[in-house]
Amino acid sequence: MQQRTIGHRTVSAIGLGGMPMSVEGRPDENRSIATIHAALDAGVTFIDTADAYHVHAHEVGHNEELIARALREYDGDTSNVLVATKGGHIRPGDGTWIVDGTPDHLRSAAEASRRRLGVERIGLYQFHRPDPAVPYRESVGALRDLLDDGVIEMAGISNANPEQIRIAQDVLEGRLVSVQNQFSPRFRSSEPELELCTELGIAFLPWSPLGGIGRSGVGEGFEAFQEVAEARGVSPQAITLAWELAKAPNVIPIPGASRPESILDSVTAVDIELTPQELDRLG
Repeated sequence: MQQRTIGHRTVSAIGLGGMPMSVEGRPDENRSIATIHAALDAGVTFIDTADAYHVHAHEVGHNEELIARALREYDGDTSNVLVATKGGHIRPGDGTWIVDGTPDHLRSAAEASRRRLGVERIGLYQFHRPDPAVPYRESVGALRDLLDDGVIEMAGISNANPEQIRIAQDVLEGRLVSVQNQFSPRFRSSEPELELCTELGIAFLPWSPLGGIGRSGVGEGFEAFQEVAEARGVSPQAITLAWELAKAPNVIPIPGASRPESILDSVTAVDIELTPQELDRLG
């Protein structure tokens, strides 16, 4: 599997997004475990989660616990697997999402995530979403303190704009290692953040990387992805991820999956080298 870096860690160029295994419409736990194991078998060494990936209020951290169980039960070496989780975005259980970027909440959330994941230090902890009620420097300052106290190994941010990326890099004293923003054929407004991350040597982790490219087909306006896929004999989803990988060497897409077949198709993207003509056609 092609590899890329997040901070001082080397990981697979394609990660696994755990959200579909824990929110509405989630599969049974056995299929989720099988999906994670299939990813590991295929060489995936980066898994993304968050404490807010759950449905009901009483099951905060559902996805974290699921991933921890899958890693424990995996019949193989998982020492090189980096699990990233996030805090600061909350689901009360009624379908709404709210934010809490207070340092006290982020500290307690990180401690709880560490316990659920069963680790001494969280490999990568990311501030999930800015809280308008809390100065951004204060929220990121909580990550700095978690780093200094050894609760987390690396720190990142999510849903951030260029100014917030620069603030985080300053507050973390040059230790910001990742930015996780929405990016896909349909959602390209994070190009400035991607370019800044490339300039600063920070990993850019597209969430919902298949936006516009549905599992049942290609969305309107993105027919070029289907055409290139048909010409190569692969899925449009694989072409989409290959297009993102070609954007910059610091891009690590994290497609969500809830069945083994999905993640096994996604990882084929690392073997697709798009030509300049194809890239021009895809836009």
